[in-house]
Amino acid sequence: MQLSKKEVLEKANSACKDTLMETLNIEMVDFGDDYLTARMPVNSRVHQPDGVLHGGATAALAESVGSFASHVFMDTENLFIRGLEITANHLKSVKSGFVYAKATFLHKGRTTQLLDIKVTDEADNVISVCRLSTISLPKK
Repeated sequence: MQLSKKEVLEKANSACKDTLMETLNIEMVDFGDDYLTARMPVNSRVHQPDGVLHGGATAALAESVGSFASHVFMDTENLFIRGLEITANHLKSVKSGFVYAKATFLHKGRTTQLLDIKVTDEADNVISVCRLSTISLPKK
């Protein structure tokens, strides 16, 4: 039985309890056939000292949504997913509101996956462009 969109998002968000994602208030908000989107509030909890979004928080958002995308779209009954490498190019600063990270697959192999993750602000301006590679390994 295939889960509904609402059930997938609820399952993903419930898995965030007591994790970095909960600490940063990262929430999975949308997904489709080939993407997953998360959002994170921009406030003093994720600021660097000069009052703008910290690049490390942006990278954590990107890795979270990319890893969840691999988890949602791969066979995780028999496999577990781990991040291998993340890169982030920060293009614009944000002081408040929400940022959104949309993960799409560039490669969805049996063992390795490569995801493109665009982080945007509420006006759809590109804040950061990230790439995440993940690996799927057998649980047994």
